[in-house]
Amino acid sequence: MKTQRKNKILVVDDEENIRKSLKMILEYEGYDFLEAKDGEEALDTLDETVGINLILLDVKLPGRDGMEILAEIRKRAFSPEVIMISGHGTIQTAVEATKGGAYDFLEKPLHRERVLLSIRNALSQSKLRRECNSLRKKAEKRYEVIGNHLMMKKLWENVKKAAPTNATVLIRGESGTGKELIARAIHRNSRRAQEEFVQVNCAAIPEELIESELFGHEKGAFTGATEKKQGKFELADGGTIFLDEIGDMSLKTQSKVLRVLEEGEVQKVGSSKIDKVDVRVIAATNKNLNKEIKEGNFREDLYFRLNVVPIYSPPLREKKEDIPLLVEYFCRNFAEENNFKIKQFTPAALEILKKYPWKGNVRELKNVVERMIIMTEEQTVDAKDLPERIKGEASIHLPDTAKIKSLKEFRERSEKEFILAKLEENNWNISQTARAIDTPRSNLYKKLESYGIKITAGVGEIVASPSQKE
Repeated sequence: MKTQRKNKILVVDDEENIRKSLKMILEYEGYDFLEAKDGEEALDTLDETVGINLILLDVKLPGRDGMEILAEIRKRAFSPEVIMISGHGTIQTAVEATKGGAYDFLEKPLHRERVLLSIRNALSQSKLRRECNSLRKKAEKRYEVIGNHLMMKKLWENVKKAAPTNATVLIRGESGTGKELIARAIHRNSRRAQEEFVQVNCAAIPEELIESELFGHEKGAFTGATEKKQGKFELADGGTIFLDEIGDMSLKTQSKVLRVLEEGEVQKVGSSKIDKVDVRVIAATNKNLNKEIKEGNFREDLYFRLNVVPIYSPPLREKKEDIPLLVEYFCRNFAEENNFKIKQFTPAALEILKKYPWKGNVRELKNVVERMIIMTEEQTVDAKDLPERIKGEASIHLPDTAKIKSLKEFRERSEKEFILAKLEENNWNISQTARAIDTPRSNLYKKLESYGIKITAGVGEIVASPSQKE
């Protein structure tokens, strides 16, 4: 049975009798007791001792007083809670201590039950703070933007430039490319990071409800409005609102969003009152908004107001070099979240994943990786374990028709790709490949010679051949 770790409490007081008295009380209650007779010794103990949970700090100390030491403690990352104690306490001192970050203020002479109650409450507060920090770290890890490709490095540079400002950002990209992750990264690196990040999927909300969702409504504003409701812009006041798939928003709602951007004003449905909000807007779309403007589906003035900082989220097929990195990331995260052993994808499996077109982008890749981790019994995921649709689509690549001059050239290049893919599937065994594609072995040999494909030691090598010369 695992023994629960004792909470460490540091008592800082220049009176030895106070320290002895508190030591008896705290050790009797099962706490680990540490002591310091002045502020400098307290700071040294805090720096040298791991896991101090709480500090009882006297206001009047030799040298630097307790209020100065409180300020120093609060500068440290993940500092413990502090309870101030004083024999000359005043309301003003108590208020200053609380403003300075103290959890509580106790007057001398100290009463046992009052001290213990304050300690229990402070430790409970400290535990909640640690859990909150832990959850925040997990959330940040979940929303990481991963990639070493040049396009991803450029994207991250743009994020770092845009984040500290209040400028609106328009993120363009196909579904599944991680537009939400980019929006969260901008918020996380902004001056609004400690405030709310409110996400709205404009495509998922019915047109008749989106105004109420964004701007709120008064009680009785429409059938079913049984109580007053805050809108998403009000909830995001001081923070960031992320309008995902803004290209699906109606023209009527677009005009109200434009008003928020230009004037910082929102008006609830069914209300004549106008409220002010301070919100940073990040929008995203998978549509061509220039085309939507020409067709009359999107306001040009709203587009210009949103597109102050444009950011492009590239599809996975444009950054295939990042696929092994993403696979490793998804494997590690899934293992941590589900208490699985971390599995590895073999080079052959990764090669197939790199060839697949990924119409669903990173979201589709993540789903495939998680499915393979669950369904594969071995500790490695090999090419044979991948879904048939992945292997099928990845195996054959039709040539780029824009570069093809004749039907004969297209047929030859397509046939060559087909033969190479089937040879690889059959471990470069010519007899096995001939049977698989239902052709005589002699005919396959002729094709290999024609297309300059030479097989040595179970591997394919493409050499120059007359039919392939430009």
